[in-house]
Amino acid sequence: MQEANELVRVFSGTEIMVTLLKESLEEIGIGSLIQNEFQSGLSAGIGGYASCVDLYIQQSDLENAQPFLAEFRDDNNLIK
Repeated sequence: MQEANELVRVFSGTEIMVTLLKESLEEIGIGSLIQNEFQSGLSAGIGGYASCVDLYIQQSDLENAQPFLAEFRDDNNLIK
C-alpha cells in the first residue's frame, strides 16, 4: 500500500509543458515537484535527454488531480 505522502509521477515531457502543468496544478491547490534529469545530467557532466522532465505530486492529491491531468493531456493532444 502506498503512503499518502509518497510522491507519484503524473507527467513526463518537455520542461515547458511540465512547468505549465505545475503552475496549473498550483492554481487548484495541488503542490508538485519537478525532476529534471537533463539539468541533473548536465550538472554531473554526463548529459541527458531534453525531454526527461518529470512532474510528481503526493499520492494523497492524486485522486483530486486525475480529472485535471486528463483534461490537460486532452487539451494538449498528449498521450496518456
